[in-house]
Amino acid sequence: MQFSNSVQFNAPLLQKYDRPLPRYTSYPPASELDPRFNVQEYSQLIAASNQRNFPLSLYFHIPFCQTACYFCGCNVIVSGNKNIAATYLDYLKREIEQTAQHINTRRPVVQLHWGGGTPNYLTHDQVEQLWQTIRQYFHFAPNAEISVEVNPRYIDTDYIQMLRSVGFNRISFGIQDFNPKVQQAVNRIQPTEMLFDRMAAIRATQFESVNVDLIYGLPYQTLETFTDTIEKTIALNPDRIAVFNFAYVPQFKAVQKNIPIEALPSTADKMAMLQMTIETLGKGGYQYIGMDHFAKPTDELAIAQVNGTLKRNFQGYTTLPEADLFAFGLTSISMLHDAYIQNQKHLSDYYRAIDAGEFPIERGIKLSADDLIRRDVIMELMCEFRLTKTAIESKHGINYDRYFQSEQWDLKALEADGLLQLHPEGIQVTPAGRLLIRNIAAIFDTHLRRSTFSSFSKAI
Repeated sequence: MQFSNSVQFNAPLLQKYDRPLPRYTSYPPASELDPRFNVQEYSQLIAASNQRNFPLSLYFHIPFCQTACYFCGCNVIVSGNKNIAATYLDYLKREIEQTAQHINTRRPVVQLHWGGGTPNYLTHDQVEQLWQTIRQYFHFAPNAEISVEVNPRYIDTDYIQMLRSVGFNRISFGIQDFNPKVQQAVNRIQPTEMLFDRMAAIRATQFESVNVDLIYGLPYQTLETFTDTIEKTIALNPDRIAVFNFAYVPQFKAVQKNIPIEALPSTADKMAMLQMTIETLGKGGYQYIGMDHFAKPTDELAIAQVNGTLKRNFQGYTTLPEADLFAFGLTSISMLHDAYIQNQKHLSDYYRAIDAGEFPIERGIKLSADDLIRRDVIMELMCEFRLTKTAIESKHGINYDRYFQSEQWDLKALEADGLLQLHPEGIQVTPAGRLLIRNIAAIFDTHLRRSTFSSFSKAI
């Protein structure tokens, strides 16, 4: 089966299959994490991780924002009082110290990411102090990916230079939309000139890779205005672009109640925006990687996908070898080989656990042998848009056709609709099926069949 990076927009198919589904940054999805998880078992899981001796990936969550963006679905704390960050950083450092005692920190860190929230909510000194704490307990591979998310409204050239000087080599920032009316409706005013100035400063500081985020489906967006946003984004010339579908869920995210529902574009308008985005980015020199992600053909994500080495974890698509992800801070999720563990979601609970010398864990899941098999199937489909049976059979010691016999009827239905092709050696996703890869992956998701979770984003 040959790899193809072509993607085909098929509106009737997209409408038929546009239903809420997991994003499969993990399998099982994070919705399956259980509050009954045995916290005492975590130290044993870390010991097993040390025995496997995989490289390390680290995530640090900075949950604070100065102002609320009405489209946001993240776990954030909005506060204009920056003193709140000082206490949080004290506890974050203590969590690092307490957890690092259990980790074989001779294992090289190949990936690090600061997310939020708004990591540049922190002062220069706070960034440097946290960085020093991390370097005290962990050591980095020479070619480690060290990335940070920033809000371009609250950053200047000096701050950008400071981030580069402490060690960050990749950076990501949210644009969402260039149109002033849309920006005002979602409470995120970012003049075009300012965004281009920020990009110029980032390029001058020689970050190795720059990613920007866009959202379609926001209030007052039209095909014409979003076409302008896509064209300006191409002119901005980032290395990677993520284009997300806005999930309007005010029942879960109260801040979205500030959005005028009558101003949201129709489903047909959103479909037109998506089609335009795919076509315009393709003409602009960007390759569709999967889900919401695009990259230049020379980017390592695009190269890894062609080579069959692309991976996916809670931090998105990556080219790195298999690594154990340890996450620190409020709500963050660690992703070990056979377990996922999420930290507390409330500051008081997070602080209380650390004061007691305990892991600040709220919930988790230990993966079964079946979970591990299905995860490999799903991730191969998500990353490569194809599946080779022999690779799964040799890794897990199963007969693929017997093991997934019950899934064949559903796969054949997708084949009849043109989403995929079934071959004796495996599965090939069609250009029309690439936009619906979550629907294909969901066929193998046994947790989804019995799940009562109802707030997944729609597939398109």
